[in-house]
Amino acid sequence: QVQLVESGGGLVQAGGSLRLSCAASGRTFSDYDMGWFRQAPGKEREFVAVISWNGGSSYYADSVKGRFTISRGNAKNTVYLQMNSLKPEDTAVYYCAVRQSFRQVTSENEYGNWGQGTQVTVSS
Repeated sequence: QVQLVESGGGLVQAGGSLRLSCAASGRTFSDYDMGWFRQAPGKEREFVAVISWNGGSSYYADSVKGRFTISRGNAKNTVYLQMNSLKPEDTAVYYCAVRQSFRQVTSENEYGNWGQGTQVTVSS
């Protein structure tokens, strides 16, 4: 099992930046693709980004493409989400997760070992 702990959330003004971290412990972190999701109040959890096990490829939701960057440091067992040009609609709890199947990359059903989440609030 891989245990995940997110950090780095907070309150930021529109146009600002935050970097989220997801620290992993347990089984070999570098074996897994890792994803970020988010859930806004009253909405379903939605896909944000995913990165391959070796960091060689990544994929983003259209809503964050060009503003967010996912990366990983396997030596540190950590995956990151750099968020720039933040908008009020980015306000949500952000979660990282381990990708466990390979049918639909944007489906939360393909992911597991969810962390507890970190709150991001963007003020206008």
